[in-house]
Amino acid sequence: MRSDDRIEAALARAVALGEVGVQVAAYLGGELIVDAWTGAADERDGRAVDGDTLFPVFSVSKALVATAIQVQCERGLVDLDEPIATYWPEYGQRGKQAVTVRQVLTHRAGVPHMPRDLDAAGLADRDAITAWLAGVEPLHPPGERSMYHSISFGHILGEVITRTDPSHRPYDRFLREELCLPLGADDVWDVLPAEHEPRVARLTWGANPPTRAPMTGVPLLSMPPEIRPDADRWNDPRFRSASIPAAGAVMSARAGARFFSMLANGGEFGGRRYVSADRLLALTTPRPGADEFDEVYQGPTWVGTGGFWLGGASPPADPLLGRSTQVLAHAGVGGSMGWADLATGLAVVITHNRMFLGAEPGAEPFVPLADAVRAVAGVD
Repeated sequence: MRSDDRIEAALARAVALGEVGVQVAAYLGGELIVDAWTGAADERDGRAVDGDTLFPVFSVSKALVATAIQVQCERGLVDLDEPIATYWPEYGQRGKQAVTVRQVLTHRAGVPHMPRDLDAAGLADRDAITAWLAGVEPLHPPGERSMYHSISFGHILGEVITRTDPSHRPYDRFLREELCLPLGADDVWDVLPAEHEPRVARLTWGANPPTRAPMTGVPLLSMPPEIRPDADRWNDPRFRSASIPAAGAVMSARAGARFFSMLANGGEFGGRRYVSADRLLALTTPRPGADEFDEVYQGPTWVGTGGFWLGGASPPADPLLGRSTQVLAHAGVGGSMGWADLATGLAVVITHNRMFLGAEPGAEPFVPLADAVRAVAGVD
């Protein structure tokens, strides 16, 4: 376990604030410099977290999708400012003819909604979901408002990847074969094989479950009741055996940090280039309307032109990410986070199983942990 007293103190503080099981890993310039963990993977039997424990990371998954899209852009197969219908002709109907790839990436396409009766079983039916999304009408004219595409983000962009892949592989195979395995990030999964299920940490709300208000309006359209992220519901293995590109990834922090390290190193890792450094740097530009209220997220989302969360001053940036303005990141509901700092080469992933919905200033469990990682790395 690569750690030091600063990391151990920050992990202990996180547990004191209610965390159950936590991993943190970091790469700097392609070298693993932090690989630490603590706590229980399953409170029921006391199974301990180790470096190979797998954690659901919810919307950290969106960073994987956004990266896969950039790979296709690098190959000349996708243009972010082209309509989705250029690659997926069936999508170009009912007011969606002009919806661009970038508008989906930046949550301004007007298509955050999913079938109201969607459940864990339904998420496994990729053909049915993509047919529904092709036929749906947008909730607003493309580009005019911000509505976080909680689940639709991944299915729409995943279909673009499949349609533009010369082999027409489904998203989960493309991600695995083009990114995870070549990078050596073997424990980053969109679809988890059944034999790895015993390694997954059990999600929990911890000792003091939050009061969760009923979802209504646009947030409910974006996240149907039977798939709403919840510790008990998402312990169902069906959420890991289905491809849910925007929210279903599981990973170890070690493997996730290796994935993000490719981004932090300007698109290159292990002597292989995946994306150009200039292309990645361009993604650190805030999207149009980056500071406006998002009707699903119920607050501003500091998102860049390529779908990643951005760093910088907080607010609007997440305080975990430090002050660098060259950060590409994504958080997951419940608190997981992954980020790559293009300015320093630092890549970090924090995974955990105690979901939370926010914290009071001074009680956030992971800001000191992120600060400790930066201290170990010797970067701001």
